[in-house]
Amino acid sequence: MKHHSPSFESIKPNIGSSFTCLHFTKSENIKSHVWHYHPEIELIFVCGGSGKRQIGSNISYFSDGDLILIGSNLPHCGMTNENTNNEYEVVIQFSQDFLGTELWNAPEMNRIFQMLQAAKSGIVFGENVKKTLEPKIKALSESSYLDKLLKLIEILDELAHTNDFKILNAAKYYLQTQKEDNDRINLIFNHVKDNFKNQISLEEVAGLATMTVPSFCRYFKKITNKTFTQFVNEYRITHSLKLLAEQPMSITEICFESGFNNFSYFNKTFKEHTKQSPSQYRKEFSNILA
Repeated sequence: MKHHSPSFESIKPNIGSSFTCLHFTKSENIKSHVWHYHPEIELIFVCGGSGKRQIGSNISYFSDGDLILIGSNLPHCGMTNENTNNEYEVVIQFSQDFLGTELWNAPEMNRIFQMLQAAKSGIVFGENVKKTLEPKIKALSESSYLDKLLKLIEILDELAHTNDFKILNAAKYYLQTQKEDNDRINLIFNHVKDNFKNQISLEEVAGLATMTVPSFCRYFKKITNKTFTQFVNEYRITHSLKLLAEQPMSITEICFESGFNNFSYFNKTFKEHTKQSPSQYRKEFSNILA
């Protein structure tokens, strides 16, 4: 199987605008299999639906839509596919200096500037702010010219003032390394994405990276702030969360479908990640949707 480093995505602002705002119906924007990056900052709003997100080295599950801020050059996959069942998706992309460089020196812009810096590690916003901003984000995609710019600044300001968020990657995850390092780590990410249901040995991935096993372990921990085993388990647990929420499979079936070959180890790892058992998670998720 051939693997690729993240593709560079060239982004051009909408005609007559300093940034890009795209509105997609349902699963029209299928990029969940595309590992890519771009210097532009990206705000993604998914209305309804559920799925997996991979932002940098973080793999996690979202339900009932999502609101994500992705910083400059942070590798990521698309949020939706044909199984997400979202109503629509709005993607906003802008360069760090789309308002000019001097404007960021204004004290009124300081909070937004600091948030955009933090977004280099990826930010996911919580349910409250997501629901509050939904009508504004939808209105933004339907606006034009100056009104669209003013609405974007208003949305960014509200995001910058909320405490309802989570940083997805450890500090300094964003890859300010040589291209060779970026290619190597993303080759590994893609290999995990394609093969997480199978057993993946350290010898296997170290060989992909053309490194010895000890060197690879030190390198991977330095880049991602987690061991390779932790990274693979996180990917598998995230897949199991999606199956528990969406599929009428037994927990034993989900264990093996997610790449675990030992049920007790699956339960132990699941509790470490979610602080509850798979059956508790499924019951709690069902109660939320009831």
